[in-house]
Amino acid sequence: MSDGNCKGCGATVRLSDEEVDRILADYLRDHSADLAGDATYDGRLAACGACDDLQYGTTCRHCGCLVPVLAKLADKRCPRPGNPLW
Repeated sequence: MSDGNCKGCGATVRLSDEEVDRILADYLRDHSADLAGDATYDGRLAACGACDDLQYGTTCRHCGCLVPVLAKLADKRCPRPGNPLW
């Protein structure tokens, strides 16, 4: 899958920072959510960046979530089974 396309639909799975920001803004428009502080967010992204289960630089293999969105939501937790990273 080195071409960056989803094996199920052929669409690109690589997202720019702007696309991730738009997705988070869309989510927050429809949901009330507390956001993680910058230090927490940066720590979460660092942990995910070192994880073998991060796909395409943005997607968690365990839940299919966009890591930059999941990590920004204060009440969310790492979905890695048995040994969550945050």
